[in-house]
Amino acid sequence: MTALAPARPATRRAVLRLHRPALLLWTAFVLLAAGALLWVHRFGAPRDRACLRPGHWCSSTALTDTTNVVNALGEVLSYAPCAVAAWAGAALIGRELESGTARLAWTQSVGPARWLTAKLTTAALPLLAGAAVLALVFGSVWTADQDVLVTHWSWDRVFIPRGPLLPALTLFALAAGTLAGLALRRTLPALAAAGAATLALRLGLRHLWRPLRGPGTGFWPPHLAATGMVLALAAAATAAAYAVLRHRTA
Repeated sequence: MTALAPARPATRRAVLRLHRPALLLWTAFVLLAAGALLWVHRFGAPRDRACLRPGHWCSSTALTDTTNVVNALGEVLSYAPCAVAAWAGAALIGRELESGTARLAWTQSVGPARWLTAKLTTAALPLLAGAAVLALVFGSVWTADQDVLVTHWSWDRVFIPRGPLLPALTLFALAAGTLAGLALRRTLPALAAAGAATLALRLGLRHLWRPLRGPGTGFWPPHLAATGMVLALAAAATAAAYAVLRHRTA
């Protein structure tokens, strides 16, 4: 037992070193997207409100129009989990199985289940933290400045990133990528399968929440219902990934 104790933090440090570029890219994406949203709240929306006053006239470009910026960011955020799924399937899991690196790790006092757990937790923490920050900032800005935004909460680019559905979808993407990597054990097929599965869920969500929109329903009931469904799918994909791993290593 004493020989196994240091393996878990050592494995996580190895995962961090191996995927440091991806972590830095994700951090930069979170900071840039959050910064653009804060610019909308601090400068863009007040400018537009001033322009609506009698006697005021303003002009803006496509890149500085408040509605354009928020809509574009909403689209990017709603599709970001697809990139997460592709990375998880290809780089986090698929590449190591294809190259044999995973089996080497399993022979060095790190069992398959512990290896997978270290992979998932090390990736999930920054992904969920970043997605939560983006959802919080997007939701706050959209709620505070919707009076000058030509948007509606039922649009995909608002409905997904405005609340916990974005972190839930990101978690599903990680689980789907992991499952695809373990099942296919090849980089490119895992990338394609994980990205396609997450994209299908992302596009299919609209057909699930729209029947829930009754008179006076509002944003939160369908949003939380969709979040719960996505979390259940993420849990199922994670359980399936461990089952595949046990089958492969039995």
